[in-house]
Amino acid sequence: MPAVEYVTFRILRLFRRLPVNVLSIGSSTVIFAEYFKDFEKLGSVKGIFGEKTGEVLHHLKVVLSWVGGYMYVDGSDGHLVISKNYLSNGNKTDIYLDLIHELYHVKQFLEGKELFDPRYEYVERPTEIEAYRYTVQEARRLGLSEERICLYLKTEWISEYDFKKLAKSVNVSYC
Repeated sequence: MPAVEYVTFRILRLFRRLPVNVLSIGSSTVIFAEYFKDFEKLGSVKGIFGEKTGEVLHHLKVVLSWVGGYMYVDGSDGHLVISKNYLSNGNKTDIYLDLIHELYHVKQFLEGKELFDPRYEYVERPTEIEAYRYTVQEARRLGLSEERICLYLKTEWISEYDFKKLAKSVNVSYC
């Protein structure tokens, strides 16, 4: 596991042990289906949850957080944590693709899969590859070019080598 990822998870675990959850101060909690209207009608989301789409989205908690970053699934109970700043200022296409990616992780969580298996590097983790493959499929359905998909896949927390490894794993060849 890369040092940055390891340190981040250790810090988050430490915060959970505190009597007050400092990450929740200034945050608000909403229900996915109430905040992200009509997502249960999207084919990409139905493709994740099938017949249970409405039920899952109407029970899925979302914490809108002041903490920077993007979004992730909380491994303790499967709720989403989304940066308010990212929602306000991020690229709308990237936000949509991230939501699809994280909803796929919600599905994996509900199936009992280990989302943060420390035996794997981020770009080799089976749950990440599976979620990115689904997200890339949706990006192509939207008509995004391979170049644009590469821009989506490239993040500041992975090296160029790992980025190319991830792109190859999810069948994106332009990178």
